[in-house]
Amino acid sequence: MKDILYSEWVPAGVFVKILVSLVSLLGLFILLTLITTGFAFQNLFWVILPSTLIAFLLLLFWNYRGIHIEVNDKRLLVSYGIFNCKSIPLEDIVSCEPTKASFGRYGGVGIRYGWDSSWGYTAFFGEAVKIIRRKRRPFVFSSYNPKEICNIINQAKEHPVR
Repeated sequence: MKDILYSEWVPAGVFVKILVSLVSLLGLFILLTLITTGFAFQNLFWVILPSTLIAFLLLLFWNYRGIHIEVNDKRLLVSYGIFNCKSIPLEDIVSCEPTKASFGRYGGVGIRYGWDSSWGYTAFFGEAVKIIRRKRRPFVFSSYNPKEICNIINQAKEHPVR
């Protein structure tokens, strides 16, 4: 039986929420302007295009709205959206340390390749966990409790459950 030792939901940062809101409002404003001026009724394309772009943006935001972190007695699981899930066995983790996720390292938030050759799942700039694995790139992910996660992983590695 795999006992869950730690679980955390890390929502997208304020910057991402504001950016998505502004772009969605801009698209909605353009759509409403096209409809009220009657231009949209002359060509249906001008209704479909902004509507599709707004829907696509909102679906992307919904998919990448946050990171789910789970540590059990066998593995670390970090999910960022439907298709991006890292499952790392604890035995493959060499070290775990708190770090900072920055714009300078990753060039933005989301699923990123860092200048330091690490993979990052970042929901915001700031507190994060850095996992060093055997024969793989370092893996960094946003968390509100990086010290707690590292303590749990290190304790689980020292006292494995058979």
